[in-house]
Parts: sequence; structure tokens; C-alpha cells
Amino acid sequence: QVQLAESGGGLVQAGGSLRLSCAVSGRTSCRYRMGWFRQAPGKEREVLSSIGWCTSNTDYIASVKGRFTISRDNVKNTVVLQMNSLKPEDTAVYFCAADDVFVGPGYDYWGQGTQVTVSS
Repeated sequence: QVQLAESGGGLVQAGGSLRLSCAVSGRTSCRYRMGWFRQAPGKEREVLSSIGWCTSNTDYIASVKGRFTISRDNVKNTVVLQMNSLKPEDTAVYFCAADDVFVGPGYDYWGQGTQVTVSS
């Protein structure tokens, strides 16, 4: 089991940057894939990006590719989402999640989320 806690959200002007951090505690393992999600008001939660806990392969949805970068630090046990060139449509609650790839489909552990608001 792992516990996740996001930080770094806030209010930023369009074109600005924010750096979200996810502190991971508990039994970290190569069996986890880490993801960042967001949920805007009235919309479904969507996955933005993911990275393996022990691998460097990453993936991104088209709307954030080239603007957002996911990374992880296995020593500090953190997963970071660097967000650049932010747009008002990026406004949402952002969540960090962990997928135990041996348990089955879907992410198994979630943080409480951090609010990101981008003003125009």
C-alpha cells in the first residue's frame, strides 16, 4: 500500500507555470505506475500523464503534451508534474494516483487533490 499527498497547486495567470508534487509514502515498488489526473467542474476525471516507478517510459494526452512534464525521484519518493504554458482550460483539481499493475486495471491509490486555477 502507498499513500499519496499532492501539493503545489494555486492560482496562476495564463501562460504561467506551476509545479505539482506528489509525496509517496508506504511500500513503494516497481509494481506501481504513477499517474496525474485532473477533474474540472462538470467534467469527468481524465488522465494526463503517467510514469513507471522503476522505468522511464512516460505518456501524455495530446492536450498537455509539450507543455507538461512528468518525472519522479525514487530517493525523495516524489512524482512531479511540471506544467508550463498554462491555459484557462487547465483549471481543475489535480490528483496523483498509483496503479498496482499486478492487481488489475485501474488506479488503486489516490491523493486528495490540489486545486489549479488559471486566470485569463
